[in-house]
Amino acid sequence: MDFISFLDFKVTDIIDILLVAILLYYIYKLVRGTVAINIFIGIVIVWGFWKLTQLLGMKMISSVVGGFMSVGLIALIIVFQQEIRKFLLMIGSTNFANKRNFVKRFKFLRPQDDSHLNLEAVLLACEKMAKSKTGAILVFKRSNSLDFVKTTGDNMNVEINQPIIESIFYKNSPLHDGAAVIENNHITATRVILPVSNERSIPLRFGLRHRAAVGITERTDAIALVVSEETGSVSYIKNGEFVLFKDYSELSQLIKDDLI
Repeated sequence: MDFISFLDFKVTDIIDILLVAILLYYIYKLVRGTVAINIFIGIVIVWGFWKLTQLLGMKMISSVVGGFMSVGLIALIIVFQQEIRKFLLMIGSTNFANKRNFVKRFKFLRPQDDSHLNLEAVLLACEKMAKSKTGAILVFKRSNSLDFVKTTGDNMNVEINQPIIESIFYKNSPLHDGAAVIENNHITATRVILPVSNERSIPLRFGLRHRAAVGITERTDAIALVVSEETGSVSYIKNGEFVLFKDYSELSQLIKDDLI
């Protein structure tokens, strides 16, 4: 009878399984490549053992493991503090939750003064700086406020164009240190000091500029473009991860999907 009821799946059971699978996937994605992955695997094993003992009716061991799981919840919150923050940020910055993307579908709801990013100028400037190995970091605001990092730099309100971007990061320019913050089609701050990521999975070939870009995209839903001073390569960073692209046309499409 129990076996028959076990096979008696409902639609809600299938949805329940899918939601758990999606949740586990996102958690794995967050901790993949970090020390926390071993802790995550250990938790999954202990949880699976706990459910197995419940299924087999082993009440004593089940209560012991269950008590460990409930008491260990507080410890897990402390251990996975950064990962929980990133997980909530990932959920909050998904396309379906982004109000701006929803409003953009209705042209009559768009604000009249909404300025679109001059993407061509950004890409041309990055391409030219990459050829001359001029280090640069551009941070593009999305939904989350960047005021907490803008206060570390110099306020500015300049419409984007290629010469402006290149002049800011020119090696003898007083503004080249730090990041430039871009909102809509304006550079709103320069010489901005960004929070540096402590993520150990970042390859050693990437320096402080890349770690700063990862740091700001871990803490907010902003995206960052980094031009390497050592290799001349351009990195596109989102949600604390490097997004790979083959050429500037693919990079252009990535930025359009996320910003425009």
